[in-house]
Amino acid sequence: MKIIPNTFHLISLGCAKNLVDSQGLWSLLSQQGLTLVEDPNQAEFIIINTCGFIHDARQESLQALQEFSEHKRRGQKLIAAGCLTERYRAELLASVPGIDGLMGTRDLADILPLMRTLSEHSQPHSEVYFSNHAQIVNHPELPGYVIQGGSSYLKIADGCRRSCAFCAIPGIKGTLTSRPKDDILKDAHALQAAGVQEINIIAQDVTDYGQDLGLQDGLPNLLADLLPVIPHIPWVRLLYTYPGYFSDRLIDMMVEFPQLLPYLDIPLQHADPKVLQSMRRPSDIDWVRNTVAKMRGKLPDLVIRTTFIVGFPGESEQSFQVLKDFLEEMQFDHVGVFTYSMENGTSAQIFGDPIPQEVKEARRQELMTLQAGISYQKNQKLRGKVLNMLVEGVDQENGVLIGRTYRDAPEIDGLVIAEGTGEVGELLPVRITAAMQHDLFGKVL
Repeated sequence: MKIIPNTFHLISLGCAKNLVDSQGLWSLLSQQGLTLVEDPNQAEFIIINTCGFIHDARQESLQALQEFSEHKRRGQKLIAAGCLTERYRAELLASVPGIDGLMGTRDLADILPLMRTLSEHSQPHSEVYFSNHAQIVNHPELPGYVIQGGSSYLKIADGCRRSCAFCAIPGIKGTLTSRPKDDILKDAHALQAAGVQEINIIAQDVTDYGQDLGLQDGLPNLLADLLPVIPHIPWVRLLYTYPGYFSDRLIDMMVEFPQLLPYLDIPLQHADPKVLQSMRRPSDIDWVRNTVAKMRGKLPDLVIRTTFIVGFPGESEQSFQVLKDFLEEMQFDHVGVFTYSMENGTSAQIFGDPIPQEVKEARRQELMTLQAGISYQKNQKLRGKVLNMLVEGVDQENGVLIGRTYRDAPEIDGLVIAEGTGEVGELLPVRITAAMQHDLFGKVL
């Protein structure tokens, strides 16, 4: 099989924001006359958009680079892009000698001079292209979204100005960089024209949108302009909202606009104020209690997802008990639990990593078991109810559809398995007949 000149194969690892960046790379290269190919053996350039956030994600990216490096054919060029490259460029060059080029996270357009330089070298020659930008460079001509079936992700900002002790994102992506409102609205129009049923609005922190642009109440103002111009998109979901910055106006907008789904992803990270203070996270747990109660009062069908970190330095047995009690008290719908991963270059590095991994994992399992019971009881209450399902998969032979209700964000929450017929991208009413701790079962009406 011959390598086809001016072609590329693109692999995206990590989060939804990486998927959007990969879509931007695809668009940029297509504008330059290069062609995407599905078979990596045919590609002149193999581009891997890596993730460098936590240990497991880094290992996945490193493994992918090593595998492609070992099986790379003569004449092919392997390019490492994204977060892992931004953070560990020297280590990558040393550990994966087959890498031909590296680029970071700040400017997608770096791919063009990098590929031109690699094309000019007939012999293996490693090149590095890193912009000297302190933050993300926006390119209005590139899409800030990606479509997956009937769903989509729309990025409104990237980078982060928070100072969470455990997080390496500001060092990888730079400070907050919000996209101009007009660019976001243009993308939303394109998504509506493409017929998507769901927009998932993403950023490192969507509630911080516009602060760098001098905007006050940036996210609600953006939504006030956005929602009326996309009347044919029934689901708009907010992901990654920062504790303490979710305003009353935002709650009222969820009541006023049915498009704005009553679903919130609020990463709380812990419940013990002392641990939260060490994490440099908002530590006013009473605010959480009061705000959640207020939201549930106005939005009875509200779904709340959160995440916690166990095993952060200084988390005692008493601290962990506070977290368990809080989880039992709050009755969240979805919870993700991660064991603490010490990240070089973060302010928490000075604490070391004193809690043994087996203790961290035991705490994670205990918390997840507790939440499993809560989620199961909540899902049982849905039996007999009719919910709209966004179809994501079709098993025509068995007459089964797979999809999600508004209660479940893509890739991280549960699914619905329903008897009936339909097409990917349709919104169909389903009566829930059975439930497990994560997934629901039903019949299309």
